[in-house]
Amino acid sequence: MSIRPQKPAPATPAPGKLPITELADMKTRRQRIVMVTAYDAPGGRLADEAGADLVLVGDSAAMTVLGHDSTVPATMDEMLILTRAVTRGASRPLVIADMPFGSFQVSDEDAVRNAIRFVKEAGADAVKLEGAGVMLSRVRAIVAAGVPVMGHIGLTPQSATMLGGFKAQGRSAEKAIALLRDARALEAAGCFSLVLEAVPAPVAARITDELAIPTIGIGAGADCDGQVLVWHDLLGLYDGRAARFVKRYADVGETIRAALAEYAADVREHRFPEEQHTYSMPDGELALFESAASDQHEHADDRG
Repeated sequence: MSIRPQKPAPATPAPGKLPITELADMKTRRQRIVMVTAYDAPGGRLADEAGADLVLVGDSAAMTVLGHDSTVPATMDEMLILTRAVTRGASRPLVIADMPFGSFQVSDEDAVRNAIRFVKEAGADAVKLEGAGVMLSRVRAIVAAGVPVMGHIGLTPQSATMLGGFKAQGRSAEKAIALLRDARALEAAGCFSLVLEAVPAPVAARITDELAIPTIGIGAGADCDGQVLVWHDLLGLYDGRAARFVKRYADVGETIRAALAEYAADVREHRFPEEQHTYSMPDGELALFESAASDQHEHADDRG
């Protein structure tokens, strides 16, 4: 007996906001969905201006912004601050908050409480959580509370140690079938979309074809309904080793380094600031200031 998927939780979009229901229509039209991560207001604004449909405030911030070696150390408080900043910059895209490790694994009650915090305190439109299996009850509980949920299977960074490291998942028939089963279960639990990370392209294509909800690929081939990349990876801002699926569209990091080096040299060689970078004051006011400053200096000497 097949289980009919629950409908995604209703959303009340702000004026100009992409309705969450439009994503399923985009899948039907075979119109590709664009998702990118962002971690601050300028990032959200630039992603919006570039035409992104979804902006993910990823727990990848633990590595790209906060300097950790994995995503695990990201905290709820940190993710709330970052999400709140992104929502100030992004108007049209749906802003999806990544639920950090420890914020949903313990219980359905914790998961719902933290998901609601993302909506109420940070203005997120939806949340994303990793995994299936025991996490299905978390998805159902959060959706029942009225918060849309994006699922995430394949390589799930929060549990990378259990998966044997940052490796592609579903490369055997048995594991591919398990991924397909998890994808169906997450759709049935009420997810409005599903991230497939580091999954063989044919497996991702089959999952995409079988689901009514859109899939967002990252290292999962071209047949997913949309794609996502990490901001720092695609812009050349992250100093770590890039994954195989990353395409670098710019080397902004080198541009920033060069600009900072030029600034440092100008300061040390007295080339900055120039007159055009300073403020003046009327001659009369300057004379009064110099006179008053001199008087204060003399009184200070007398007291000494």
